[in-house]
Amino acid sequence: DVPKAPEPRGDSDGPRRGSLCDRHCAAINNVQGDLGDLGCHLHHPRVPPAMCSPSCCQQHSEEVCESCVVKTTLTAENAVEANKLSNNYKFGFKKWKSHVTARPWEDRSEIVKELYSDLNVIRGSGGSTVTCGNILYLLLFGWWLSLLYILVAAMMFITIVGAPYGRLCWDLARYFLWPFGKVIQKVEVPKSRQALGGCEAGTGESKALLVGGPVPRRWRPQCWADAGYWQRASAVAWLCLGYPVLALAHALVCITAWLLVILIPVAKRSARTAARVLLLPPEQVLVRRLKMTEVPLEGEVILCCYRAVNPYYYKYAVDGINVFAPPPDLLPLVLVTLVLGYVDSHNHLTSSPVKFTLALLSIMPLSYYIGMAIASISAQSNFAVGAVVNATFGSITELTFYITALIKGSREGNRCYAEIVKSALTGTLVGCVLFVPGLCMVIGGIRHQEQRFNSRSAGVSSALLFLSVGGVFAPTLFSKVYGKLVCGECHNVTQNPLGHYLCHNCHFDLMDNNGTLYYSHVQPLVYTVSLLLPAAYLIGLFFTLKTHSHIYDIHISDCHMPGHHHSAVVHWSRWRALVILLLSTLCMSACADLATEHISPILTNSTISQYFIGVTVLAMVPELPEIVNGIQFALQNNLSLSIEIGNCIAVQVCMLQIPILVLFTIFYPTNFTLVFSDLHVYASMFSVVLMNYIFMDGKCDYFQGTVLVMVYFILLAVYFFAPSPSGC
Repeated sequence: DVPKAPEPRGDSDGPRRGSLCDRHCAAINNVQGDLGDLGCHLHHPRVPPAMCSPSCCQQHSEEVCESCVVKTTLTAENAVEANKLSNNYKFGFKKWKSHVTARPWEDRSEIVKELYSDLNVIRGSGGSTVTCGNILYLLLFGWWLSLLYILVAAMMFITIVGAPYGRLCWDLARYFLWPFGKVIQKVEVPKSRQALGGCEAGTGESKALLVGGPVPRRWRPQCWADAGYWQRASAVAWLCLGYPVLALAHALVCITAWLLVILIPVAKRSARTAARVLLLPPEQVLVRRLKMTEVPLEGEVILCCYRAVNPYYYKYAVDGINVFAPPPDLLPLVLVTLVLGYVDSHNHLTSSPVKFTLALLSIMPLSYYIGMAIASISAQSNFAVGAVVNATFGSITELTFYITALIKGSREGNRCYAEIVKSALTGTLVGCVLFVPGLCMVIGGIRHQEQRFNSRSAGVSSALLFLSVGGVFAPTLFSKVYGKLVCGECHNVTQNPLGHYLCHNCHFDLMDNNGTLYYSHVQPLVYTVSLLLPAAYLIGLFFTLKTHSHIYDIHISDCHMPGHHHSAVVHWSRWRALVILLLSTLCMSACADLATEHISPILTNSTISQYFIGVTVLAMVPELPEIVNGIQFALQNNLSLSIEIGNCIAVQVCMLQIPILVLFTIFYPTNFTLVFSDLHVYASMFSVVLMNYIFMDGKCDYFQGTVLVMVYFILLAVYFFAPSPSGC
């Protein structure tokens, strides 16, 4: 919480007005910062509340004092994180919520620290280990894992030479049946015993290897002449017979427990057992029940467990990626998709609709990793590098799918693929203008009664949207004015030659007279628009980032709090992020190729309109990571970034993606033309007008968000009941 500044003292009128202006300023400034995960305070060094004149607040009692508007300093843990926050407020840069650096350990709560604690920590105070989570472990893993160890122990005893490992498996069988309150330690064998090859001397009694701890008694053969030979033979028998079976079982436990999230401690224990415990010599492993009177223990503790379930593991992250987030969790699906798609090319194992669904779902984790890589590179680089990376890879997800679909349609001579691409472009535009900000308003409004945002920055995006929509649909309007209306089939309703005719499949033909209208008028207009739109986008970048950067008026500085002196520890270095970015882009191309390869049966056999498939599934699934980021910003009362996410994607669709597709058709002729159906034109223009009306006053609530979402679903219903494009 931000500490409240003391109210100024004065006459009866001054403090009241000053306090009112102060509250207005605080209400605005509180929504500007991405402060949910920073653990730092919001400062307003430029314009203190006391500088707000009483006359200002008297004249604008219902408005915000102009001298106090959005002059905010955000604080971050380090320079890299500050650079990422700064990029979030730059037009044209990808907005990213997650941290790109490791948060300082001292800033984390005790609950989160426990999630990252090692498995060899021994508690000083005991408690009952009989809990619901531990019983769940027993039912899911404990009983069959213990039984498997008993079977492996019997097998190792049969081999004679593997008897020491058989004894180890017997001890581990009792451990994994109920591992809670027990420890696995590594003990050091004295050199004298190592020289004897583990044979007992004298009366056969051994000395304690740990202070206060018993010595593990292992069954061994009599002293052979070459004890080293038998040790090697025992190890070979173990690595060939026992270890592979147990390693496979622990891998299965690890994967299953990791997918269940709350059982991640079980996954960690299984991974450490397979990677270390089972590879140690049996005489160095000690399994024992922990007694509180023996704490602390001498020697190395490998495993110590008290409970199997921790419900707070939804906060757990690996290299900055949350294990509970749906997009990155689908990464194994990419491998399944690629194997099934390219190995089972004749659909012997699965059908085309299943492969299409898998390929489409695989795009979501790849989009997430591409976004994370772009944010990491931009945060660790200067402005020029960040701008180039965002411009190059910011729309790579959508462009990959669009280009592969156009190539397939051109090879097959099927114009339905071009119509699908147009539907996906329109669906992305409408979804990012209506659904993304509307959903963020609704979810953010549940926690915050009223949310404010920077109306000036939203106005820049709105102006660019108006310009881009007008430019994109200019060839369509031109063709409707000068094109020739051609209908596929007409019937005379009144049986009168001069009566009314009912016509079907009507469209404006641009290829009349050998395509004179299209090649002489429409195509030059398309090329002109495709050059002007990117130029307008560059002007918008120069306007918001250079000449009028004060529109955002965001200053971000490092957080220097007492006792917090730390350097940035990035999750992904620049080279690692670049490799992940390139690999994700390559996998994205493969998944997009599989999606377009297996979409044909869906288009031909489905009763759903191709328009609906394009504007919903193909348009919004790749944008799921962006929607998640927008929701997270809205929950932290930072609606400005939630709105900018949708606006930036919509602007990039019109000003970058469509011109790139037009440029691609110049070098690789396809059926794609910048002439859209009437439904696409009306839906896009109505969406942009409605969005500008909602964003006019710079504040919103859940009701306005509900209006945007409802209008979006109404448009989806229109697309659902609309007939498929002509020729499809």
